[in-house]
This record gives sequence, C-alpha cells and structure tokens, in this order.
Amino acid sequence: MSIDKDTVRKVAKLARIAEPEERLEPLAKELSGIMGWIEQLNEVDVEGVEAMASTVDVQLPMREDVLQDGPTGGHQPENVVANAPKTEDHFFVVPKVVE
Repeated sequence: MSIDKDTVRKVAKLARIAEPEERLEPLAKELSGIMGWIEQLNEVDVEGVEAMASTVDVQLPMREDVLQDGPTGGHQPENVVANAPKTEDHFFVVPKVVE
C-alpha cells in the first residue's frame, strides 16, 4: 500500500498534528514502508496457531473479586460527591454537551 503526501496531510489534520509541508513527503515514504511490513504480516500462515496474551507461558495468580466501598467503609454517597462543584441527590451535575 502506498501512502501519498495528500493522505499524510489529511491524517495529520484529523489528528490535529501540525506538520510542515517539507515533512509530508518523508512521512509518506515512512508510513508506506510501515504499511508494507504490515502487508507482509498478512502473508504469514497462522492456521492452527492459538492466540497468545503473553509471550511467556505463565499463569498469573487470580484474586477473588470482592466488592469494596472504599477506604472509609460503608455506603457513603455524600463522601463521593463531597468535592463536586454541583450535585443533586448524590449525583454529579454536569453541563449539557449534546443538543
């Protein structure tokens, strides 16, 4: 896959990354090289290979999943919202962000 200068410019704009014009061509070549390596990985036959979560075959110890109310103990919703600028019935009140 070949990435051109216009694609790099568009991706940089979407990512809100300011790149000078003279850096676009070298970045396009570098990204094209990376995409080439990714395409090579697609050619590898992985039929019958199990997915791995780690490269080391170690079983990590599991702890029991226990519900905790925090360091103060007990169900104290007023402590949770104590530092909030605005609350209502133990809920955080935030400004509306969607019309």
